[in-house]
Parts: sequence; C-alpha cells; structure tokens
Amino acid sequence: MISRNVTIQNAQGLHARPATFFIQKANSYKSSIWVEKEDCRVNAKSLLGVLSLGIKKGTEITLIADGADEASAIDGLVALIEVELADC
Repeated sequence: MISRNVTIQNAQGLHARPATFFIQKANSYKSSIWVEKEDCRVNAKSLLGVLSLGIKKGTEITLIADGADEASAIDGLVALIEVELADC
C-alpha cells in the first residue's frame, strides 16, 4: 500500500467534469484506490464518493492505492490532477 498527498490546483476543484475524468483514470487500474480528505476516505472509483468530499481548489487530498499496479496508479492520478486537470 502506498499513498501520496496532492493539492488540487484547478479553479473549480474536483466538480463533476474533472471528477469524471479522475474516476475513469482510477478505473483503468486494478488496484484498490481511495481518496482521503481530512478524516473522510472514499473509493476513488466512485463518482458519488469523490463528489461527496466537496474537493475545492487548494484542498490537499491523499491518494491511497493497494494492489499490483499501485505505484502506477498513484503516479498516473497525481499527473492527471497536477497537469491534465489543472485547467478544467
């Protein structure tokens, strides 16, 4: 199991559209993946779960992955948040 903190930089946070891209990416990995904000942890492959966290710009979240491709999952999701979703 590995984890990494990342800060959301895009203006709207993880609202519906970027959250959908995030979940699609998370679902491309075999590992179990969670998103944690403060004391709340949700399945990163669940749209309702991710949206329920109310992640806004400047929020620090923790990505946690456990499984065969956990390192690639974390690297891929961090890259998605920091680069691809930065302008959403």
